[in-house]
Amino acid sequence: MARKITTDLVDSIKEMVHHLATTHARSFAHLTYADLRIEVAEGKAAAAENGSSKFSTEDYGFAFGVRVLAGERMIAPGYFGRSLGAADLDQLEKLLKEGLEKAYRRAMANGELKATVREKFGSLGDSLMDARLHPIQVRQEVVPAECEIDPRTMVLGEMVRYTTDVSKQVGGVHAHLKYNFISTMTQLSRELFASSEGALIDQAFALTQGLCYVVAVAGETSQELYDVLGHQRGWEILERGVDEPFIKFPPFTEFARVLAGEAVELAAAPALPSTDREVAVVTDPHYNTLVSHEIIGHPVELDRVLKMETAYAGRSWLLRTLDEHQVGKPVASPLVTAYSDPSLPGYGHYKYDHEGTPARRVVHIEKGIFKGFMNSRQTAAIFGGDPNGHWKATDASLVPLIRMSNTVFAQGEGHARDIIAEVDHGYYLVGHRIPSIAESRENFRISARKVYEIRNGQLDQLYRDGGIMADTKDYLMKVDAVGSDFRLYPIPNCGKGQPMQTKKLGNGGPTMRSRARLTGAVVGRME
Repeated sequence: MARKITTDLVDSIKEMVHHLATTHARSFAHLTYADLRIEVAEGKAAAAENGSSKFSTEDYGFAFGVRVLAGERMIAPGYFGRSLGAADLDQLEKLLKEGLEKAYRRAMANGELKATVREKFGSLGDSLMDARLHPIQVRQEVVPAECEIDPRTMVLGEMVRYTTDVSKQVGGVHAHLKYNFISTMTQLSRELFASSEGALIDQAFALTQGLCYVVAVAGETSQELYDVLGHQRGWEILERGVDEPFIKFPPFTEFARVLAGEAVELAAAPALPSTDREVAVVTDPHYNTLVSHEIIGHPVELDRVLKMETAYAGRSWLLRTLDEHQVGKPVASPLVTAYSDPSLPGYGHYKYDHEGTPARRVVHIEKGIFKGFMNSRQTAAIFGGDPNGHWKATDASLVPLIRMSNTVFAQGEGHARDIIAEVDHGYYLVGHRIPSIAESRENFRISARKVYEIRNGQLDQLYRDGGIMADTKDYLMKVDAVGSDFRLYPIPNCGKGQPMQTKKLGNGGPTMRSRARLTGAVVGRME
């Protein structure tokens, strides 16, 4: 009988993996660098639909990935990744050696082809360079998970009972609530990273999430909403909620019931008309979570910026060439500061990225001036600057990409009530829903969960199905108020790459005020 896969496996293979990444990999001719990533996860999930259990599952994940830089005439990368199962345990060392050798052969073949192309195409070929990694401080460390209730100890039957009860309570909120889907999950994962430089990093992560999706119908109008409560903690966050300095959620039952109530309220509200001119808009922290994600986070990923994945993710208006870019130039109001910080709590927290780089805060905009990008060791070697630890993969078998950690707008000094009270006529956008972003992120359209009209500094009519659109730089330059109510929210499904990698991360910010055009379900002019 095959042995069971558990996260404790990492303890028994750590020495072997370190040996493969150092002694064994260094025996390859013309090898410059190699690393091995292994991930083991144990998780459980349950779902309910309209008060009845839908499904439940208990499963594991087990995968490895290899990167090699090698070449005789030119240095190039080679990758290999594979998902594993319990039947692979007895031959794990053999499989890892084969993975290293395949990645090495790919790197050597890539390097040879690269050298041939460089010789063939003259000055154009001169643009090809050896693959290089910026130096980092090599670490060996064990990073434990944080949780009160270990995900591995949760009884699946209790999760099913709890999830079904939440669904029943949501269904009882109002007669107009016609459908609900509730899911919960909790897992513990361990990531082992070893490199030919001598790094050996063992990081563990707990993760728990509750998702609520609801549909309310009033007359001929339906309104569907969904939202997620999640944190790198145990099951306790669903039962008790979260009350930390930057992350605050009620218990999941209350969270889901409130969302259901909002759907009922919105189904009865009028649709937001569009405007053909800019109006004053105040955006709450939850709405700014998606703004920070789409118009700050994605365009400051340096692989996108350097056109390494243009076909799948687009470019960035922040850089045209290595010599023509926005670094050091004003791109926002002096009130605007934005950064990415893996040390903040929540979904975007980690101590080391997937190439062993110590993760650190990187400021993107400082008082309106653009400062820099999220990077990897390779892109830092190309563009300059120190690596800041944002090279991450969804699964160990996949090639990492530059991904957000916690990308946010920094808090200001204003009070949210005052920011609204100072508006004679405008609109207050609460919660985020759906983004539509230009290929280079130079303009955007993002819808809100709720939009309130502001009259004489007071919230007035509630509207549904609306949002704002604007030129990115113009919108940021017109920010004239930033609140002190900084909040951080989970993003459960940020997609990037080919094949698509879906990543959990964090975004957020405070209340902010700017000017933009309203976009709604009704074409009209609002005064």
